[in-house]
Amino acid sequence: MAGVLLLAVVAADASSAQIDYPHSPLRLISDSGPGGAVDITSRIVADGMSRYWMQQVAVVNHPGAAGSIAAMVATQAVPDGYTLFAPTISSFLAVPGRAPNLPLMVPRDFAAVGLTVEQPLAIVVSPKLGIKTLQQLIDLTREKPGELSYAVTGVGRFTHLLGELLQQRTGIKLQMVPYSGNSNQAIVDVYAGRIQIMTEGYAGLLSAFQSGDLVPLALGAAQRLPSAPDLPTIAETVPDLIASGWQSVLAPNGTPEQIIAKANEALRAALEMADVREPLVDRGAFSARCRLTR
Repeated sequence: MAGVLLLAVVAADASSAQIDYPHSPLRLISDSGPGGAVDITSRIVADGMSRYWMQQVAVVNHPGAAGSIAAMVATQAVPDGYTLFAPTISSFLAVPGRAPNLPLMVPRDFAAVGLTVEQPLAIVVSPKLGIKTLQQLIDLTREKPGELSYAVTGVGRFTHLLGELLQQRTGIKLQMVPYSGNSNQAIVDVYAGRIQIMTEGYAGLLSAFQSGDLVPLALGAAQRLPSAPDLPTIAETVPDLIASGWQSVLAPNGTPEQIIAKANEALRAALEMADVREPLVDRGAFSARCRLTR
């Protein structure tokens, strides 16, 4: 799918730079709730694009239905480049029958502007659980099959699929508790011990790690992050289990190719800004390649 997104964008040339775009604020539709990992990284990227264009790019959240609500809002927008869509990998991997209008396909449903970032998911637990490692969690769950619950931001989203995959690979049994696209309430419930476990993008949990509200056990990256060298990967305990999801920017079908090229130009420029790139790296995300290719 990443290759499809890269190949679907069109090549920019000198003539495409002459159009008067953008000359007013834009909106970036997000399928994530405020404060989550996807929302945080989307706002960092949107800020960079705003400064490049000298026009505000406002992130507008439409969580719910595994991303289907945001997809519907985005696909119904006027294809003039002033509404862009920031879906996650979840929108392309939706569990069949769980969400209308999903999974998305490019170029059937949208035109690709480019990939933005890739970031790993994390497995965390309540401090009240009294454990510090993923292996301890697996052992505890085997002692209490089906008694522990894990919070996810939506049924059928990548966070949910990680929980299912962890159970499949280890033979443990957990109860899934869905939240409607917003990780804030889930974090509160896990901290309080009402829910024991949570799977979510690392960026959305970083402040809770730093405050001690949540205990990070493992990260879905292929290797440990330079910014968190003491945090093990999931694969160190469960071999070959990697959970790292990408985000993208799309435009409604029918958006002129010249506008898509200029949006890609702004996206690439934003990701090259030090004050965009560094906060992303600090949050475990890294810039994806957004070069225009044919």
